[in-house]
Amino acid sequence: MPKPGEERGPVPSIYSQYTRASSHRYKSAKKGVPFNVMLVGASGLGRRTFLNTLCERPIVNTEINEGENLESGVVEPMKIQNYTVDLEEDGMRIMLNVVDTPGFGDGIDNSDVFKEIQDYLEYQFDEVLEEENRIKRNPKFRDGRVHILLYFITPTGHSLRSLDIEFMKRLGDRVNIIPVIGRADSFTSEELRKFKRRIMQDIDYYRIPIYMFPSTEDDDDETIEENNELRSVLPFAVVGCDEVLEDNERPIRARLYPWGAVEVDNEEHNDFDRLRYILLNSHLSDFRDITNNIIYESYRTEKLSAEDMDEDEDAESVSEHADEIRESGNGNVSLAV
Repeated sequence: MPKPGEERGPVPSIYSQYTRASSHRYKSAKKGVPFNVMLVGASGLGRRTFLNTLCERPIVNTEINEGENLESGVVEPMKIQNYTVDLEEDGMRIMLNVVDTPGFGDGIDNSDVFKEIQDYLEYQFDEVLEEENRIKRNPKFRDGRVHILLYFITPTGHSLRSLDIEFMKRLGDRVNIIPVIGRADSFTSEELRKFKRRIMQDIDYYRIPIYMFPSTEDDDDETIEENNELRSVLPFAVVGCDEVLEDNERPIRARLYPWGAVEVDNEEHNDFDRLRYILLNSHLSDFRDITNNIIYESYRTEKLSAEDMDEDEDAESVSEHADEIRESGNGNVSLAV
């Protein structure tokens, strides 16, 4: 068996069957494009700061310390919180719904939070399936299917934790997952490069189905080159910041340290700007299309097949029960004679 870091076959991917019908640039819609993003990761990795930085406005209060209950020994259950924001990117209106998961990974046994997130994802599928089966559709129906899940990895500098591996493997067939290194400014450039390599070795070794920026023969050279570059950047290392500073009369978002500054929107410092462009521009339609055409359709097939199987089992049970009644009745007649 190959060890982490050794070559092995490609990771089985639910995306391999996906072929784009057109360019992945999403065309503007007058009513706006609904886009649902889920943020998952342990407390203290900057999810809320990332959300504010992504939307370029204060959406959630980051002054509340998520880890204060951990310090006191009190672990509160995970919550699922929704934030809705209207954005405009390159003339396209985006109705962004962000699903945050404060409390994830804070307990010793996290099997319940895995199930809670999985149940949330599947509930959104069930809502769409129920709406599709209606004779008269609801014109105000809101599609809550999560198009992309950003999984924040703790910057240990070593490798993926068992929590990371189990979560992504378990939910990789229910949602597009992009791994993100939180608080990436805790590394030097060389440390970050090595950490990224170790994470991708683990993803390959454990065959974790993340979103790998798939290219197809229908894509143009520019798209193929872009996706190849994005694959080489995984996992994305991000730094968030709510404060805007003035640098030579130029406003910048940056974190200041005694040894220098980390600019949020500088690709030489971290991957935030690239990730934001992917989410809200270049790959937005891919995330939506894969969610609808592959992930949801796969779930829908599983669901309907399971229901058909249950109906067959019920019918078989009724038939067997009827046979037992008939046999029992025949036996009674025989004794009576």
